[in-house]
Amino acid sequence: MPEAHRTNQIAADLNNPENLDFSLHIPVMLNEIRALAASVQHLRLLIDCTLGAGGHTEALLETYPELRCIGIDADPEACARSSARLSRYGDRLAVVNSYYDEALAALASPEVSGSEGILGDRAAHFLDINGKVSASFILFDLGISTYQLTGSGRGFSFTADEPLDMRFSSQAALSASDIIAKYSEQQLADLIYTYGEERYSRRIARAIVAARRTERIHRAARLAEIIAESVPPAYRYGRLHPATRTFQALRIAVNDELGRAERAIRSAIGLLERDGICAVISFHSLEDRIVKHIFAEMARGERFSLEWKKPKEPTEEEIRRNPPSRSAKLRVIRARSKPARQGGRKRGNETDDQDREVET
Repeated sequence: MPEAHRTNQIAADLNNPENLDFSLHIPVMLNEIRALAASVQHLRLLIDCTLGAGGHTEALLETYPELRCIGIDADPEACARSSARLSRYGDRLAVVNSYYDEALAALASPEVSGSEGILGDRAAHFLDINGKVSASFILFDLGISTYQLTGSGRGFSFTADEPLDMRFSSQAALSASDIIAKYSEQQLADLIYTYGEERYSRRIARAIVAARRTERIHRAARLAEIIAESVPPAYRYGRLHPATRTFQALRIAVNDELGRAERAIRSAIGLLERDGICAVISFHSLEDRIVKHIFAEMARGERFSLEWKKPKEPTEEEIRRNPPSRSAKLRVIRARSKPARQGGRKRGNETDDQDREVET
């Protein structure tokens, strides 16, 4: 679809919200997120760091009439669509078009200008009595949305003949096609192996470099074809499409997903008020490893505790209803209502068992 026509179609949809189809998007582990929200004593402010289609946020705003939400997404189309979907919540919701690590760093800034720069003239609606942002619930859903895969036109899916872009935001320096065109064979192999955990990374990189000598690889379907032709037949027709891991690796590299996730999660934990929780839903081992290590590090101190030792996973019923949820892992850390210890002794209702919650 030509870019001008696509822009016009999006604008027409947003002017008629009833045309927006969110039926393909099913929020992952929504029951678990609802249960976590219910466990927070004073649920005042939600920061949804990956707003997407707004499914998690909609469920919580509907359930808790006093709750306010800051929704963050790097994808301007996602922001526009979720704003239209959630417009009935008025000034209870502020939608921020930004990478989440940058937005959270600004919200965590001790300067008032930080939150005002992100939230604009509505900042006062979301600040605590000290004039700062402190959150009851911070949520990350690190998966790519169904809309981005099927409707964004940016080449996230290897099944569609779309431009090979993969940027969540046009602010990203390189598109996927730029990386394919500019990286050396060694750089491509390393990227595909490191971010995709792809065992045939060298074969795939070699095939890409050979193909680009005679053509410009700028369509997702063509790249998927090159990858499929480069791997052994048994792998080509296996359970996963042979391009799955390479496309994941390119998307991670284009958007600096792992670096941004680490920076954002650290900032998020610092924004929690007492008894507040930070919940992260990840979908592959690289993300989950980052979350696990950060949470374990923070839970060694007195201020935070793990909600449970091992990550929760979707129920079999959810996986049947929503197959993309099958790889999800949910980890949660909570800011303690009071310090765990004082002078080497237990304090309040905190126990030694809570101090030993860190998973090894």
